[in-house]
Amino acid sequence: MDDLQKLTDNMLPFATYLGIEFTSADKASVSAKMLVRPELCTRPEVLHGGAIMAFADTLGASAAILNLREGAWTTTVESKTNFVAPAPVGTLIYGKATAVHIGSKTMIWQTRVSSQEGKLVALVTQTQLVIGK
Repeated sequence: MDDLQKLTDNMLPFATYLGIEFTSADKASVSAKMLVRPELCTRPEVLHGGAIMAFADTLGASAAILNLREGAWTTTVESKTNFVAPAPVGTLIYGKATAVHIGSKTMIWQTRVSSQEGKLVALVTQTQLVIGK
């Protein structure tokens, strides 16, 4: 089973609720898209910052999972988000989490979230702790 299929087959319920669709995956990066729906927005109807962070966190954590040794698991221990531009309802956003550091105890991922036109919406850097074996 390839990495993209692994993520798609093991989609977490919250990621399903957000409407995340993985588009590519390997040990160095994970990409996905998500439609900005009204229930994910604030006022005016633009994507809520927490939804942007949840989207990016899902991509970074998923990328970390692809790099875990057998029997280990991961959790986010730090995340920093720069919000750059709004994503109005109806926008299809794209995210790509790219490895900054893949270590045995921590991993760092940077996720660029962009609009369908390529405009940067947010830049997220997160640290994943590797727990267990």
